[in-house]
Amino acid sequence: MSLGKIITFSDGAKLPQIGLGTWLSKPKEVEHAVEYAVRNGYRHLDLAMVYQNQHEVGAALKKVIPSVVKREELFITSKLWNSSHQPDLVEKELDETLSQLGLEYLDLYLIHWPIAFAPGHGLFPPHPTEKNQVELDKKTTLVDTWKAMIKLPKSKVRSIGVSNFSIDAIEAIIDATGVVPVVLQIEAHPLLPQNKLVEYCKEKNIHITAYSPLGNNLANRPKLTEHPVVEEVAKKLGATTAQVLIAWGVYRGYSVIPKSVQEERIVSNFKQVELSKEDYEKISSIGHNNHTRFNIPYTYESTKWDINTFNEPEEKSAGFSVNIQ
Repeated sequence: MSLGKIITFSDGAKLPQIGLGTWLSKPKEVEHAVEYAVRNGYRHLDLAMVYQNQHEVGAALKKVIPSVVKREELFITSKLWNSSHQPDLVEKELDETLSQLGLEYLDLYLIHWPIAFAPGHGLFPPHPTEKNQVELDKKTTLVDTWKAMIKLPKSKVRSIGVSNFSIDAIEAIIDATGVVPVVLQIEAHPLLPQNKLVEYCKEKNIHITAYSPLGNNLANRPKLTEHPVVEEVAKKLGATTAQVLIAWGVYRGYSVIPKSVQEERIVSNFKQVELSKEDYEKISSIGHNNHTRFNIPYTYESTKWDINTFNEPEEKSAGFSVNIQ
């Protein structure tokens, strides 16, 4: 089972270090995955409006609360989607999330992306003239949205944070409001260590949650779980390659949210191994001169976002940059 490590946030909230991610889970699979995970010890669930499966999570929660766990024993995160960044929509979307989940409150609510979409036309509002692009809201700033997050009732949200934000974006919302995000959720794996961002978060006492800790296969690149160095360490430890990659994130102090809908992998991912310094450095070495970010909205094929989010080389031709303040 999990080593049972608990992270304590700057605001005193406590988070189980290993959680279940639900991104890219197909319809009809999530309900079973969440129920199975909770029955097998998971107490940290990571959700989002845009995953379009929160109603299934809600159905699973009805099966395990209170028969398996009390609500207060679970740590449940969800995220505000881009089309509700406008201050008057922030609490409305939170209410919709709570309704889908059948809950009275979230433990953590994040701004999912530092990008506002035009409101009122669905999760991915089509651009009026550009094919296969979303329509951006170029007026609403991150500071506007963060101020609305700060105002959310504590009865509905215990802690607030951000996701996919840069140092500049985090610094700006802190400077404007004096309120530091409790959590930053980012793509994090050995090919994307983001050391400067990690160091900044340590200075500010912002906890990092790692999504896609195993990489992802959206870009049809070699799988991290099949990398020879990861396989070598896994064989030495008698572990799976996924367990080794999760352990790499834990070594760095992250909470980690691997996604799976397969029963065997849900259980396996929760069985933690610990890396020695030598093994950690060996795994880290695969990222040297091999910087890889899998999740870049500007490169999405079906609904491209014409915005430079991370200053990656692939984003240099984007028409817009993040509207911070």
